[in-house]
Amino acid sequence: MLKKMRWRWILSIMTVLIIFTGCTDDDGNEKSNETENSNGQGNEEQIEQTQNEKSDDSESETTKDDSQKISLSDVEPIPTDEEGLASQKPGPLANVESLFDMEDEIKEQLNKLGPMSEDPGDEEYEKYLRYMYSLVKEDYPNPEDMVKKWEFASFGNPDLPDAKFQFKENYNIEIILDSSGSMANLAGNGTRMDVAKESINSFLSEVPEEANVSLRVHGHKGTGADSDKEMSCNAIEQVYGFDSYDEEDFQNSLNQFQPKGWTPLADALKQSQDALGEFDAKNNTNLIYVVSDGIETCDGDPVEVAKSLSESNASPIINIIGFQTDAEAQKQLEEMAEVSGGIFASANNEEDLQEEFDRAEEVMEAWSKWKNNALGDLEAKEVSSSFDIMELHNKWSFTTMRIDNRMHNVADIASNLNFITSDQSKGLKSRLEPVINEMNSTVDQLEKDLQELREKDLQEAKQSIEEKYNKQTEN
Repeated sequence: MLKKMRWRWILSIMTVLIIFTGCTDDDGNEKSNETENSNGQGNEEQIEQTQNEKSDDSESETTKDDSQKISLSDVEPIPTDEEGLASQKPGPLANVESLFDMEDEIKEQLNKLGPMSEDPGDEEYEKYLRYMYSLVKEDYPNPEDMVKKWEFASFGNPDLPDAKFQFKENYNIEIILDSSGSMANLAGNGTRMDVAKESINSFLSEVPEEANVSLRVHGHKGTGADSDKEMSCNAIEQVYGFDSYDEEDFQNSLNQFQPKGWTPLADALKQSQDALGEFDAKNNTNLIYVVSDGIETCDGDPVEVAKSLSESNASPIINIIGFQTDAEAQKQLEEMAEVSGGIFASANNEEDLQEEFDRAEEVMEAWSKWKNNALGDLEAKEVSSSFDIMELHNKWSFTTMRIDNRMHNVADIASNLNFITSDQSKGLKSRLEPVINEMNSTVDQLEKDLQELREKDLQEAKQSIEEKYNKQTEN
């Protein structure tokens, strides 16, 4: 009996424990489920909130990107008239040998436009066409500079109204050479500096023995770093002359410097003015050639200094050669030539650079003959203007053809990069064709206009062409 009661007691205890354990598990599970449900709901709300924030950020970025995209009004129309082409400055991809090697740069530029829409209208096509043109446009030689070259070629003519173009007993010529860091950039088989040195040496080796020559360099010390700016901007040195040309001495002078730092062009002109102070215009013919590939970077005003130098007692002719310059540098160099009455010439290679020095060589030869009484009564030297007009026409034609080819290349690259479809590329090219045709018609008309001007007196022609082909340097 007692044994049965013990077993019943044990069973009761076990039953209570089982029931208690079951209740505890149920309560615990309920609490755990409540917690999980609570946490799950919180996570879902947090995820949803984060997604909404990301969506808002994405919309904000899209709106921001869209607001930064280029519109049609942001891009200048493509010029097709004589005045517009003559005042055009080169684009960032001008004179690049192969655009297909510049896909990364072109992609960066096209990102400013973004992909063309699926169904573009005329306005969107025009925007793309204008923008592509702005990238590859090139410099057209200005007809005004051609007339100045006629005047320069007539050096020695006593009938020329500007006395600086009349031969004097002494002839002094100074080369002011940019030796900033950018002159180390490649140009053909060497650097820009290599090409410039070779052309300058070749030119000066042909000048008459009686002429005095000088070479002044600037920016040839330090580096392009801000910490070296003061030292580099003060680095201006006359490394040769004024003296007659001596091949060995001049070569040694050329070997003294390499492209290094900044561009103190204004101060270099000031030092040139000081050096020419002893060579008054009454007894001296003074000629300066500035060879530079960049803009003033030492806080000077080379345009103002060039004007002051041209009006000084030495009254030199200041001819400017822009060697593979960008649009900003070309504008400044053109202004320097404009205010000083000199010639600006754009040189993209060694041949162009040598061509400008060859013109000066012809003048030096004429001076030498005059000095030795070989020109008789100094009758005006005939200018081969017909050849100049033909040469200018050819350069305009070739420039238009290059731009046309490069526009087609950019359209193909834009298609490869998925900015436009193949059909849209064809659409751009078809819209380009009438523009190029109009430009070619302008080139042909230019030749006719210049032939008419050729029949006029030099000064009359100069006045007419200055009025028509104003470089708009004030803009």
